[in-house]
Amino acid sequence: MLGEMISETHGKITGNRVLPSDGQTPKVEISFQESGKILGIEVTDMGTYWSVVRKEGGLYGEGQGIIMTKDGEVVGWTGQGSGKFTGHGQAVSFRGALYCQTSSTKLGRLNNIAIVYEHDVDENGNTHTKLWEWK
Repeated sequence: MLGEMISETHGKITGNRVLPSDGQTPKVEISFQESGKILGIEVTDMGTYWSVVRKEGGLYGEGQGIIMTKDGEVVGWTGQGSGKFTGHGQAVSFRGALYCQTSSTKLGRLNNIAIVYEHDVDENGNTHTKLWEWK
């Protein structure tokens, strides 16, 4: 069951790169930077994920990143998800789970919860991410 929404951020794709393939499907790396709030605290989130196109046309991806507060506290995250092309150029929509690690006192709650996310990218490379605690 979903708990409270703990974060909402907006940003932009900052880079794309085609990675070596396993011979079966293309693998693409995407980097992004977003800003917004997590647990009510203003943050910047920088991340990189790779994704592959599955045989049926869906996407699978894994990523990692860091969330930084304005006063220098840092949270590391890793995640996985499934996605799809939305039919608008390179726009995609991903859903999945994240896990965090931090020594931050303000954001320490993130160490002990599972987080589910929605990550959407429009045809212009604008991003929008929402996080919920998974209860």
